[in-house]
This record gives sequence, structure tokens and C-alpha cells, in this order.
Amino acid sequence: MSRRSSSLNPLGADSKKMLYRSLAKGGGLLLLLLAVWLAYAALQVESERSKEPVERADVGIVLGASLWDDYPSPGLAERLDRAVQDYRDGKFPMFIVTGGLDSSKANRTEAEGMALYLERHGVPDDHILLENKATSTYENLLYSQRIMKERDMKTAIIITHDFHGRRSLEIARSLNYKWPQLSLVHSKVLNEGYNKTREVLAYTKWKLQQIAMVLT
Repeated sequence: MSRRSSSLNPLGADSKKMLYRSLAKGGGLLLLLLAVWLAYAALQVESERSKEPVERADVGIVLGASLWDDYPSPGLAERLDRAVQDYRDGKFPMFIVTGGLDSSKANRTEAEGMALYLERHGVPDDHILLENKATSTYENLLYSQRIMKERDMKTAIIITHDFHGRRSLEIARSLNYKWPQLSLVHSKVLNEGYNKTREVLAYTKWKLQQIAMVLT
């Protein structure tokens, strides 16, 4: 009877314990690596603080965010206010506002909403270029770069929030922007904890996307 039971159960009690211990160690190692990565990503998100561009550029690229009732949300308005100030300070002569439809119920693209806001704040409409298709930061900068090439623009200042700065800069560099500068605003209206946590996940997604681009 004992021989038959042994043949039907090739893993003895000791072997099972060793297997469970190995699995536990492997799972613990994965959790440790995940914790290390998240800590690193959080440091990267924090690495770009509010800053102003140091040199004049050909264009200011305002990265899109949500509209409220087809008009810039308070968070997006912060980016636009910063862009208007940079424009008035002579940091760039032209705007690119970039962002597509942020919901199926929207009547305007993010770019159209931003352009309306800029015009209402004294920016001539012929100083505003619209990019209406982007649905991600990568597309914001890719499609804006195409507009720059069409108009023979060489340099850009990217306007966004500080928690979004590091990823934006890395994407611009990966697209071979010529010395991209950041103009960053620290939000007074957005939930800082929520947005930084969300950005850590978005930064992780970007790094995976970057690896996939290298492999392909």
C-alpha cells in the first residue's frame, strides 16, 4: 500500500515544502523589485520641479488636458496661463496647442478649447497652431513635431505641470527634439497625491513602451 501511494504521489511532503518555499521566495523577490521600481519612478516624477525656460525658442507647445463643458479645466488653465506669461515675456512667438477629443461627448478637441482660451486672453489667432488628433503625451509631442517640421521650426518649449515634466522631457528627447526646454507649473488646483501616483504609473508605461520600441 505504501509503495502504491508513493508512486501515485511523486512529490513527497519535503519536496512540496521546498517547492512552496521557492515560490514564496520568487514572489517576495518580485514584490521587492516592484517596490524598488516604484520608488525609482516616483523619484523621476519628482525630479523636474517648477522651472522656466532659459532661452528663446521657435514655439511653445502646450500639452493638452481635460476640458470642462468644452472649455479648459482649471488644471489646463494653469498650463495655458503659464504659456501666456512665457509668450508675453518673449520666450516664443508661436503656440502649438495639442490634444484631441477627450470624450465622445465633447464638442471641441482639447486643442480647440485651448485656442479659444488663448484668444480670450489676448493671443492673436494667427499665433496659434492646432494639433487636434493626439490622445497621449507621446502623440502630443510626435504630432507637434510634425507641425514644427512643416513650418521649419527648430526649437520648442514644452509647457505642462511639474509632475508631468520628466516624462514629457524623456519623450521629446526620444523623438530627437533639438534641446527641448520645459516650462513647468506647480498646480494649486489639482490633487497632488492623486496626480503624482497616476504619473508614476504613466511613467512606468512609458518606460515599457520605450523598451518595446528599442526591441522592434
